[in-house]
Parts: sequence; C-alpha cells; structure tokens
Amino acid sequence: MVRSVIEGGLTKAAAAVRFNTTAKTVAKWVGRFRAEGVDGLRDRSSRPLSLPSQIPPATCAAVEALRRQRHTGKQIAAEVGVSPATVSRILRRLGLNRLSALEPAEPIRRYQRETAGYHGDENGVLHHRNLPELLNP
Repeated sequence: MVRSVIEGGLTKAAAAVRFNTTAKTVAKWVGRFRAEGVDGLRDRSSRPLSLPSQIPPATCAAVEALRRQRHTGKQIAAEVGVSPATVSRILRRLGLNRLSALEPAEPIRRYQRETAGYHGDENGVLHHRNLPELLNP
C-alpha cells in the first residue's frame, strides 16, 4: 500500500479504495514510512505511555484496609471519597471483591483431641490420626 503511493504515484484516496481502507489510514502508514522507514511499518503496542487518571497508591491502600475491616463498597466509597465503581475496580484488582475472599482457608485437621474413654486415654491427650484408622474405626 505504501509502495503504491510513494513509488507507484497513486493518490491516497485511490490507494484506500484499492486496499479497502480509508484515506486517513493510508496517510498514517505513508507518514510512518516517511518518518521511520521500514521500522515504522512494524507492529507497535497500542498501550498508552502513561495513565494520568490512575488511582493513587494511597487510595488503593485505604480501600484495601477498609475492606479487610469488612466494610461494603459503598461505605468505602463514602469514606475514601471516590465513586463506588472505582472502589469496585480496586477490589476486583486486589481479589477482594467478594467477602468470601477475606475468610481464611479452613485448616486441615490432622490431629484430634481425645476424650476420656476414647481410645483408652483418660487425660485428653492430642493424638495423630492416620487415614486408615479414620476409615476403619
């Protein structure tokens, strides 16, 4: 496309029709080629260089601290001074968007405190229980 405009003498509008695109796109690619050469035609990231509206880290920390105290999203938004949608985005990014995420994992109970008369121990001593013993009492 660029070659047909620069070397072939096609207008940008004619090249756009020929390659099924817009004249603006043709102009963009021709401009890149003239400015950077062949390297200007390579794929490039569309990610912005900066995010001026990014949420400050102090706000994220405040949202996280309040969530760990089991505040709701609306309560956090009112206290921190940001919108509920912003609080929701922060919590989702931190993995705290559900209250169940705050619950500690249930520990595996590999030991059992014996009661008097159970397994012949009368002092309530802690005993390790292996799997066969639990399956065949």
